[in-house]
Amino acid sequence: MTNSERASYIRGLMDGMELDPNAKETKIFNAIVELLDDLSVSVEEMEDEYGELAEQVDEIDHDLGALEEDFYGLEGEDEGCGCGCHHHHHHDEDLSTDFGVNCPNCGADIPLTDEVLDAEEIICPGCGEKLEFEFEDEDDEDFEEEDGEEPEGEE
Repeated sequence: MTNSERASYIRGLMDGMELDPNAKETKIFNAIVELLDDLSVSVEEMEDEYGELAEQVDEIDHDLGALEEDFYGLEGEDEGCGCGCHHHHHHDEDLSTDFGVNCPNCGADIPLTDEVLDAEEIICPGCGEKLEFEFEDEDDEDFEEEDGEEPEGEE
């Protein structure tokens, strides 16, 4: 039973009670049932509009997926994402990086991915040697080298 049908049912119950139309209580009940009718209509309109909006979003998502396939050449590659979407966030791995290191032990080429950088260490796939990475934050010294001026407070 929809909300509108339930509000109509309540109105029918009130009418069946043959309440005195001039009584204060009857006026309050009528106002409440009118409010229920209005709210029910508003909710049904919002549900209809939500359904239309959801259809439009699905169409946009489908179109975006087609554009991504055309632009990135990713046809059929989004099955591995697992989130059910067609967005590009899972294709970041497809973008090759220009940064890498060579193992000092065996010379194997190791690409520096975000995962490797976040871990700050990696086991070399060539020789099994544990490689550790240390990163220094850019500080005032880097700034000094670029513009030739010393940062404030240092002499």
